[in-house]
Amino acid sequence: MIIYLASNSPRRKQLLSLAGWSFTPVTVEVDESPLDGEFPQEYVQRLANNKARQGMVQLTSGVVIAADTTVAMTIKNQSTILGKPTSVQDAERMLRQLRGIMHQVYTALAVFSIHDQVLLTDCCCTDVQMRNYQDDEMHQYIASGDPLDKAGAYAIQHAGFRPVESIKNCYANVMGLPLCHLTRILSKTGIEQNKDIPQACQAEFGIDCLVFQQILSWDQASLL
Repeated sequence: MIIYLASNSPRRKQLLSLAGWSFTPVTVEVDESPLDGEFPQEYVQRLANNKARQGMVQLTSGVVIAADTTVAMTIKNQSTILGKPTSVQDAERMLRQLRGIMHQVYTALAVFSIHDQVLLTDCCCTDVQMRNYQDDEMHQYIASGDPLDKAGAYAIQHAGFRPVESIKNCYANVMGLPLCHLTRILSKTGIEQNKDIPQACQAEFGIDCLVFQQILSWDQASLL
């Protein structure tokens, strides 16, 4: 079955390639503005669904994979969504807000089977504890330009900055594509994994994942 990725994100392309699936990227454009009072999980799922549907109308067969990721901070029981920074100053503001605290990264998945006209969805949340990085480290990282296309203005995998102290749950989720969640959804469309994805992910990023067995065995994906 042909797989299409409704994303131009280099990180998502890297992760999907790491999983061993062949795919073709398709370009989609959606309005990423949050709605008033929208919770982070609702926000990313709405955008992922819109991306999948927009990718679907361009095609006649196969499966479309779409995803959306956001960073959220909870202050006094109220969630604040941090999208991609609009400027260097905005990137600095976000990194100062996140420094030394725990926040959440949400990635929603939407997989549309064109033949069956079925949309499957799922969402992953990872708790991320940021380290107490120094101002000069932060400014050097911002000057590299890396934060400007990333939700929350950081990349967990950045070898120079290394902004994250620890995480709870999926590492690939923070990069923008939770591979075990995606594996679980794709199996419902008849697409099975052709390599050991948890092993490949851990080897690529030098991590020890404690949650992949639980994720792969837990049937959370929903049908719309």
